Formats: sequence, C-alpha cells, structure tokens
Amino acid sequence: MLGLPSRLQANLAELNITEPTPIQKQAIPHAMNGRDVMGLAQTGTGKTAAFGLPIVSAIMRMEGRPAPKSVRGLVLAPTRELAKQILDNLRAYAEGTSVRIGLVVGGGSVNAQVQRMHKGIDILVATPGRLIDLLDRKAVRLDTTSFLVLDEADQMLDLGFIHALRRIAPLLPKDRQTMLFSATMPKQMNELAQAYLTDPIRVEVAAPGKPVEKIDQSVHFVQQSDKTGLLKAHLDGHRSDAALVFARTKHGAERLMKSLVASGFAASSIHGNKSQGQRDRALKAFRDGELTVLVATDVAARGIDIPSVRYVYNYDLPNVPDNYVHRIGRTARAGRDGTAVAYCAPEEMSELRAIQKVMGRDIHVAGGEAWEGVRKPAKGGGRGGPRGGGGGKPGGFKQGGFKQGAQKHGGGRPEGAKQRRPRRSGARSSNAA
Repeated sequence: MLGLPSRLQANLAELNITEPTPIQKQAIPHAMNGRDVMGLAQTGTGKTAAFGLPIVSAIMRMEGRPAPKSVRGLVLAPTRELAKQILDNLRAYAEGTSVRIGLVVGGGSVNAQVQRMHKGIDILVATPGRLIDLLDRKAVRLDTTSFLVLDEADQMLDLGFIHALRRIAPLLPKDRQTMLFSATMPKQMNELAQAYLTDPIRVEVAAPGKPVEKIDQSVHFVQQSDKTGLLKAHLDGHRSDAALVFARTKHGAERLMKSLVASGFAASSIHGNKSQGQRDRALKAFRDGELTVLVATDVAARGIDIPSVRYVYNYDLPNVPDNYVHRIGRTARAGRDGTAVAYCAPEEMSELRAIQKVMGRDIHVAGGEAWEGVRKPAKGGGRGGPRGGGGGKPGGFKQGGFKQGAQKHGGGRPEGAKQRRPRRSGARSSNAA
C-alpha cells in the first residue's frame, strides 16, 4: 500500500512489522514522493521507519556506488544511544540489499571512523559533534547528499546542537529532501523548519507534548531526603519488571545506582561519565534482562528503545518540561502499557507546574500533599502509583508535610547544562551564551 520495494516488505515481515503505525502511514507516502516532512509524534511510535524506509527505498533505485568520502543520506541524532538504535533499525530494514549504512559518534576511535568513510557510504547516522570532527579532518563530504534527517530535533535544540547544524547544513546541496521528526514542539521548532525545510508537509498524529495514552502517570510529593527509600519500596514491589530511573545529574545517578545495588537490586547506570563501552554493556544487560533497574540521565538515555520497560521513575524532575514527555515515552512502547511515577520535592514545584502546563493536564497525585500553588486533580483522576497504589504510602516513609526552606537536591548541574557565568553589575544581558 505504501509502495515499498518487495525486498523491504519481506524484511519487515521477518521483523513482524506488518501494519504501519499512524506516523508511518501518514509520513511515508509523502516522503516516497520526495516531499520535505515535518513529523510530530510521541516517542515509541515508529518514527525511525517513517523516515528510514523511504530513504532506503530511494537509494536502492540509485545507480552505482557513492563517491569516496561522500554520503547519500545523512541522519543526525542528538545522542550516541539514539544514533546506534537508528543504525540497527536501518540495517534491519535494508538486510539483503546493497545499501551500506554507517555510524559516526563520539566515544569511538576517530581514526577508525575516518577509515570507514574513505570508500563513501549510502546512509550515515551521526551525532553532530563527531560529524564536525570528521568534516574538519576532510574525511567526509556532503556536497552530494540527497537526504537529510533531523531526528529528535527538539532534543538537539536543548543540547545546543543548533550551532553544529548551522555549520553542517550549508555543506549540503540546496536541492535535497529534508525530514524533521520530534516528539514535542518548542517555539524554535518552526524556526528550524523554516530554515532547513522547503514547503514541508506537516504530519501530526498527536498534539505535541502529549505522552502516549497507555502510560499510567502519577506523582508522589516527598522530601528529597526520602526519595531513595520510597524508590526502593516501589521497586521492591516489582523486582522482576524492567524499570528505568531518571536522575538529574551524572554524580546523582551514580550515587543512586550504588545505593540500589547495595540494597540487592540488579542495577546499573548510564551517563556522560561512562565510556561508550560501559554504556553499551549496561544497555545490553538491561535489554537481555540481566539487569532490572537502569539509572540514567537525560543526555545518556535518549534513544533507549527497550519494549520490556514497564516502569519509568522520575527520581528528579527535569529542568526542561518537554524532557518529561521523552522520559516517560521510554515505557508503553509499541502498543504496550506502562507506568510512570514522579517524585516531587518542595523545591521542584516549578518544574511540576511547567510539566503539567506542557501536557495540558494534571498528573494524578498518588502520595503526599500537594505543595501550595499546584492544583490537585479531582479524585479518580488516575489509577495511582505502581501496582495501582492509589494514594497509599509504603510503610516507614514520610511523605507530604512540606516546609519551606527544605534542602535543595544536590549532585551538581544537570548533565548537558551549560555553566552560567555570573552577570557583572551594570553589564548588558546577552543571549549569546
């Protein structure tokens, strides 16, 4: 129905992909016709196939091989994990074809990546920073690139990759097909689309910023010092189920993981202080079921696609409200159900307000008393916490009863955040930072 080559249809059938998801059904026909596409859909809805299948199909029709150091299709992703996931998916779709797909990301040997690019490649999946490293070494040329994909474009904006994009885009031909995919729609996204897409078709399968409906969300109001005990009590209720826990900082994630391991949980962590090999091994162990708890930061966790994840815990609420949507999108993937639990300390109330504003709804309160200024939804607004906890609290843990001036949650700056310099007295403010 979508006009895919028979080889790709056979590969998809072997992968048990027989029916297109809504984003695929809407985006693929336009992409197959050469249109620029701006796709908006929640995480876990099949965006990789929405842009990947049309590009693989188009390259299969091209004659000859790519020129040395050249790239026919370029896919930019904000993190190594997401880039690796895209690579694996594209290679599975293109199995048995002549389409060559490669990866360049930080954490690996630059010299090895330079060597791999020498013969040219059909589709290159890259993180912006490492791609610029290779461009500076004149190991890659983009003057014949026919396809450009910006995946998880909102995250690229959050991580400051817009500056890298401004260096990369002018090196591509103006006559190209560009596709942009995102789960949220910050204000800068329209500016990004206007700058890099030509008369794009907008494909939207859900309102931007709205999580998958099958995710059961709840929030517990709890002092920062009581979060670890509450998390352990919740995890203890489903030790055999995969759980992803989000912490704000690298050091905080590592401390929390060690505390969980000391309590007998099969846990590991991924964050910016881990080598790529360590991150890959932790993800594989989590995917294979050897680990049941993975503690991660936002920077390291984007792109985790593990269908077995039943629970997502927001141990620390994110500074960027859109990141909450991405975090909880790690569960309820591919049509499954999932549970997302947030812990909110008194000093995180502004983050909770921002999250609820982005989603256009209140999160069901499953424990504790709402801090002043946050509306508490009417009774019956949700099923509660893990295992339908309703509003009960595990024994032995104090919740609610907040006092102003409660301790701030430490652990350093959020991973990926830039250190702001103190403004000098009388100095003009600047947006350049």
